[in-house]
This record gives sequence, structure tokens and C-alpha cells, in this order.
Amino acid sequence: MTEASQLISTIKKQLKSQGLTYRDVASALNLSEPSVKRLFASGRFTVERLVQVSNFLGFTLAELSKKAINEQPRLRTLTEKQERELVSDPKQLLIAVCALNHWRLEEIVEYYRVSDTECIKYLLRLDKLSIIDLLPGNRIRINVARDFDWLPFGPIKQYFQEHGQSDFLRSQFANEAESMAFVYGMFSDQAIAQILGELRRLRKKFAELHEESLSTPLRNRRGIGLLLAMRGWEPADFAKLRR
Repeated sequence: MTEASQLISTIKKQLKSQGLTYRDVASALNLSEPSVKRLFASGRFTVERLVQVSNFLGFTLAELSKKAINEQPRLRTLTEKQERELVSDPKQLLIAVCALNHWRLEEIVEYYRVSDTECIKYLLRLDKLSIIDLLPGNRIRINVARDFDWLPFGPIKQYFQEHGQSDFLRSQFANEAESMAFVYGMFSDQAIAQILGELRRLRKKFAELHEESLSTPLRNRRGIGLLLAMRGWEPADFAKLRR
């Protein structure tokens, strides 16, 4: 779906959710209803018309465009091939992580020892994998949800366990914006389901706050890692004492 068609789709959804019709749009824009129908059928909106329709719906064009981007279907999981490609080359993984965190090409090149040509090469590989769309002007459109799930026994999880997990945990977690806690309890199945629901909501909130922070310049943002883990478990020393 193109950016224009995604925007028009979002407008249609807003009309429906607000209980508005093409007749209402026609009245607001001083057009005939058939003209409005032809406009939506052809998708040939001028910028001025898009601004008028956006304002009619209670949005600025920028707000409606952002809403359209957020409503774009995104991958919730990757295939094993996609995951394997991401972790096959440290630079490829670096470029992927930057791209998925909404870095622009010039920002990647400024922060890391990667040339423009090299960066574009890796971005094109991500485009071929359908993880991003590389648009004119080297703009990056992300096709993966911020809180996408790793494959349970997939390459990304294996890579994290081998190369990232111990490094992440090698900290006292005593600095600003750091926290670590471990709790243990015994729960019913219903209580466990509730806890898992809370963890899913926390992941969603993490993704939402990430999106909200994108309006802040990159130099004023910090990379934050959040590790969520829960499993049935008994300390080995306890298990040895079982009858």
C-alpha cells in the first residue's frame, strides 16, 4: 500500500468511526456528493483538499499522516530466514537496529564507522527482506512492529543469549534510569495469566513511549534495554532437597 492510499484509507476509517458520510464531506468542502465520491475513488487529492478533509475530521494534516503511518500493518514476527540474515553480519545487525529505531541514514553514518555507500547496501538488504522500505531520498519506512516477537528458538534469541545477555546483566543497575529486581512467588494459573497480561501491557507501553520520543532530537535520546522474563523455576539447591 502506498503512502497516499494508506492516508486515504485512514480518512475513510475516521469518517466511519465518527459517523460521517461523503455527503457530510461534500457539505464541508462545498462540493457535490458525486464529486466527493469520485475524489475518493480516484485518490487524486490535492494537498489543499487533504488539509480541508483533515481539519473537517478534527486533525491537522501532519497528525492524520502520523496516524496513517501508525495504522500501517506491521510484521509481528520475522521468519527464520529474516532473523538469520539480521544476525549474520554485525554491521547488518547494527544498521537494522538503527533503522528500526527510526535513525536516518545521515545519523547512522555520523555515529558509526559506516560509509554512505555501505549503509545504503545494508538498507537495501533490509528492503529485500521486507523489514523496511527504502524510499526515495533514502528515507526509511519500517515494516516491523516495535515490539515484534522473537522466534522461540530462532537466530535472534540465540544471538542475544550468546552475545548480549551476559553483557546486559553485567551491571550493578545502580545508575540513573537503571533498575533490577527479582521476585519469587507461587501462583494459581489464573494469577499467572494476569501477570503475563501485565507484561504484555508493559511491552505495549514501552513501544508507545518509544514512538512518542521520536519527536525528540537523537542527541537527546538514550538507548534503553528492558529485559522481561518469567518462567516456572525452582533454585537448583532447593530441587536437590526434594524427597
